[in-house]
Amino acid sequence: MEACTVWVTGAGSGMGRASALAAARDGRPIALSGRRSPQLEEVAEEIRAADGTALVVPLDVTDRAAVRSAAARIEQELGGIEALVLSAGRNAPRRFWRDQELEEFTAITETNLLGPVSVIDAVLPEMRERSAGTIVLISSYAAWRFSPDAGTAYSASKTALGPLAATLNAQEARHGIRACHLCPGDVDSDFLDQRPRVPGAADRAVMLTAEDIGRAVSFVLTSPPHVVIDELVISPAKPDA
Repeated sequence: MEACTVWVTGAGSGMGRASALAAARDGRPIALSGRRSPQLEEVAEEIRAADGTALVVPLDVTDRAAVRSAAARIEQELGGIEALVLSAGRNAPRRFWRDQELEEFTAITETNLLGPVSVIDAVLPEMRERSAGTIVLISSYAAWRFSPDAGTAYSASKTALGPLAATLNAQEARHGIRACHLCPGDVDSDFLDQRPRVPGAADRAVMLTAEDIGRAVSFVLTSPPHVVIDELVISPAKPDA
């Protein structure tokens, strides 16, 4: 059976990178998207060095026209897209109503919510035609359980991914399409640089790793077609609890 193409956004670092590498190890052609081309090329070289197939497609997911062009290019060069791993995300150090700016709030929402919607919208017709598709929305623990320090815009936009996955499962299952709302707890990645206080080495040592999330994404993508993993919550162990 022909291996399906996996399109990963936010693929240059962190959870997106780890997810792309995990999917490549499963023998899948990988399309890598993100805003930083050099990092994407590094991931692609790592995949190719292991005899995998990788296509670098630089992209800002908030650019709707570019998203459609990217989808068309991937389908032309790698074949039909049967899986999406939507990892592009954004936050900001200013996380309270008292200090947030509406422009920044909008930018976070554009990336975290409308970005995934745009990518899904571009690929869904082809998935319906092929009667196959798996969509992994990499969300946040803050979307599953309210976390006051996550930020107003981040919490609102990530929480919205839950109903997004649920409506896909309710409306598109008859077309062989399934979605997973994946909610990781604290992950040691460069995304932590967007916190008001960047965690130190001791804090990072007890967090999840990006590779933990990559394994979870692989589990979702390789589950049998009749299995829908509606929501998957992953958190680090708390030995002192």
